[in-house]
This record gives sequence, structure tokens and C-alpha cells, in this order.
Amino acid sequence: MSALAAQESPTASGTSRVLDVQGLDVRLGRFHLLHDVSFTIDRGERVGLIGESGSGKSLTSLALLGLLPEDARIGGSVRLAGVGYDLVGARERDLAQVRGRDVAMVFQEPMTALNPTMRVGDQVAEAITIHAGRSSRDGGARTDRAAVRTRTVELLDQVGLPNPADCARAYPHQLSGGQRQRVVLAIALANDPALLVCDEPTTALDVTVQARVLDLIVRGVAARDAAMLFITHDLSVVATVCERVLVMYGGRVVEAGPVEEVFRRPRHRYTQGLLAASDLDTAEPGGRLPTIRGSVPPAGAFPDGCVFRSRCDYATSECAVLPPWTGTDPGHGFACIHPAGEEAAR
Repeated sequence: MSALAAQESPTASGTSRVLDVQGLDVRLGRFHLLHDVSFTIDRGERVGLIGESGSGKSLTSLALLGLLPEDARIGGSVRLAGVGYDLVGARERDLAQVRGRDVAMVFQEPMTALNPTMRVGDQVAEAITIHAGRSSRDGGARTDRAAVRTRTVELLDQVGLPNPADCARAYPHQLSGGQRQRVVLAIALANDPALLVCDEPTTALDVTVQARVLDLIVRGVAARDAAMLFITHDLSVVATVCERVLVMYGGRVVEAGPVEEVFRRPRHRYTQGLLAASDLDTAEPGGRLPTIRGSVPPAGAFPDGCVFRSRCDYATSECAVLPPWTGTDPGHGFACIHPAGEEAAR
């Protein structure tokens, strides 16, 4: 068990665990992409996963659902409530039963997630019938075609599509980007999954549409008392919809804790840099915006030891050794030898 897993505190409510990830490790060819990723999510909990592009966020989500390339080498453990086996190393036919039933995903680009040759209602109905008899909502009585049609329209209505019966007859290209993303959400929620994974679901949407889709996602998850892993680079979105946050860089979780605590008092220098670069409220007109120097290295080019040390202004020779996971306040931990907030003590 990793240090993060050992020190991570349960949620205050003590609710049942939905997702338990321990030591998740991914290699593709000669590249080591994920390193000892460990975290848990409880029922009803909304957790954000943040970091720059190339930090390993989307790769983590694909690993959870068994969607990595066949030649990927995966280690560690992924356990999901209601599933009696480890998803790491599971057979594809078993994973196909889990996806859409126990865990579902909302992808960033709905046009690539939807089949352009099928009416959207047929795609929602397909998600229902594939797992007919396995959802807790109706005890397995959803094979009747009329019932499936009714449920399809009901789901499209729940995600706020106007005239849902008419929308069901439309093809994806006949809908707006926001409407297509609502269809993807309806498909994801069709079988009342215990865990919803959202990978940058609002990035391509206008701000006003984004707010509406975020509200629909949160309400859909809350109505099912489901858990959610929300992947994004937008810190303001995490502050709005999540209770806990994981900060990822270089394929490692470098800080984790309650959103309010991490955003108010970041300890890892990478988290500190992300927050500073996102804080437009304190930026002076015409002044220079704070940035993190350099850019995210390509896969396989991260330094040994602290993965952030090549871009960190506080790095020393000590950072060439992998920093230990340090727990501070309940549920808040980080992996940094020279953490933020300790300058006054030096």
C-alpha cells in the first residue's frame, strides 16, 4: 500500500466505499506513465482530479475502466463496489459488463463518443438494453420495448433536453454541442452507476452552457447517491462541484485533500503554482500574470525523485530523491520536501 493510501482518512460521513485504487501503475512501451496512484472515493462523494495536460489525468480514467491499449502493462489494484474481482487484469468480457452498469464515463468530446449514424434515442436505448436486468432501479424489468422507449425519453428529459421525444429522433449532428453532451450524460446515467467518471466534460462548451451541464451532472449524481471522479484543468470548476481534490503531475498524485483546505493552503509547490496561475482576482491590470516556468515534459522525460523539480523554483539536491507522503490536517497530504507555507520557519 502506498503512503497516500495509508494516510488517507475516510470521509467524515463514514459512508460505504465505491472506488478503491491502490498502487495503480501503467507502462506503455518504454514509457512509465503512471506511478503508484492510490486514492479512494466513497458513496455520494465528488472528487476532482486536476493538473496540466500531460499530467496523467485522462490516462488514470482510462486505466480505471480498462480502456488502455492492449500492450499497456498495468499494475496495482482497482476495486469497485458490487464487483467481486479486481478490474486490473480482468477479462474484457467482464469489463464490458461493468462499464455502463457499475461505472460510467462522460467523455470530453461528445461527437466522438456518440455514433453519428444512429439516432440519439436509439443510443440511449442501447445503453439500457445492454444491461437490462442488472440495474437496481427496476429489478431487471426493462426488456419491454415500450418501457425502454419511455425510459429513454425520461432520461433525455432529466438532462434538460427540450422536447425530449423529438430529440430522441435526431442524429448527433442535428444537436448543439451542449445538447450532445447532455445525451452522453443521459447514456452514462441510464443504469444508475455507482461511480460516474467525467473527463473534461465541459471544456468545449460555452460558459453559460458549461454551468448548466455541470449542474445537471451534479444533480444526476446526487439523485443516485453515486460517487464521482471529475477530471479537469479548470480549478474553478473543481471548487464549484467537488468536495475533495487530487493534484496530479508527472503521473503521480502530489497532493490530496478537501478542496477548501488544499486551495486555501496548498503545500506542494506544483499546487501552489497552479493556484497562482489561476488567480485572476489579484492580478494587476497590465501586470504580468504568474506562471509555472517551463512546460510539462513529454512522456518518459520526467526527472527522478520529485517529478516537479525541473520546473520548481525551490528545488534543491534533496529533491533528487522521491519525497515521502506527508499528512497534515485530516485527509490533507502532499509529497514535497520544501512545501509551501514553511518559508517563515526557515
